[in-house]
Amino acid sequence: MRLYGGETMKKIILTPNPYRDKGFQTVREACRILKEAGMEPKVCLPFEVDKTFELPKDLRFYRMDREIRDADLAICFGGDGTILHMAKAATRAGIPILGVNIGTMGFMAELESSELSQLSRLASGDYTIDSRMMLDVTVQRDRDIIYHDICLNDVVITKGAVARIANLCVRCDGIQALECSGDGVIVATPTGSTAYSLSAGGPIVEPEADNILITPICAHDVMSRCIVASDRRVITVALTKNARRSAFLSADGDKAVRMNIGDVATVKKSSLQTKLIRLKDRSFYDVVNQKFRNTK
Repeated sequence: MRLYGGETMKKIILTPNPYRDKGFQTVREACRILKEAGMEPKVCLPFEVDKTFELPKDLRFYRMDREIRDADLAICFGGDGTILHMAKAATRAGIPILGVNIGTMGFMAELESSELSQLSRLASGDYTIDSRMMLDVTVQRDRDIIYHDICLNDVVITKGAVARIANLCVRCDGIQALECSGDGVIVATPTGSTAYSLSAGGPIVEPEADNILITPICAHDVMSRCIVASDRRVITVALTKNARRSAFLSADGDKAVRMNIGDVATVKKSSLQTKLIRLKDRSFYDVVNQKFRNTK
């Protein structure tokens, strides 16, 4: 769903990926543009950097947990991974995100680093907002919930790095949908349909569709195919009884949690939605053509 902005932005959190924005040149330019437009930018690191990484002493960094409480917007500088990392915190704080691509694909980013001048439009409310479905994921072991999170792209359950296969049973509303042996399975949102799910053979689904995608990864059974389910379905994934080893679950590429035989991962539509700021008048298909087919 796309909503028109209207509200002026004042306090803006800028979250650069220090490994992509060399010397923080892009975020510095964005700060200048935002300040000239009457806004208040605050630079916050989205994650901890390596201790050997030297941060510039002339650029002030603020604490994310403090600044996000009363911020109006978070601008992410990097690739899709940077946006995904920030999506959880921003969504829980109830603020939208705007992505500036400094990566390779940058599928979710609204601007390229050469288009920073458009940021001044935020001060006058000249923007729209896209609402994106998120997933809620839990892992239950016996009676205990050992993991809970939300994600914008996908939940991936894989065999890990060991040269073996994962034997998984996937159910929709308690009814078996597929049993697959292979590298694992992806449960994705429409936003995530253009990420790992697509590489594994899943379809491209426009973000406004109300679906959950279930995509096997390198399944040994050639009849194992992607399932496009309703967003009302509750998806459960567990290792089959004849599985020999554990599997690993990760939401939006974050740190993986080990799943043993008997553990159950439950994935369903989250009550939360990620809000993405749009400054350009372009459709989802324009983005697909530009990013995947390199056409203008």
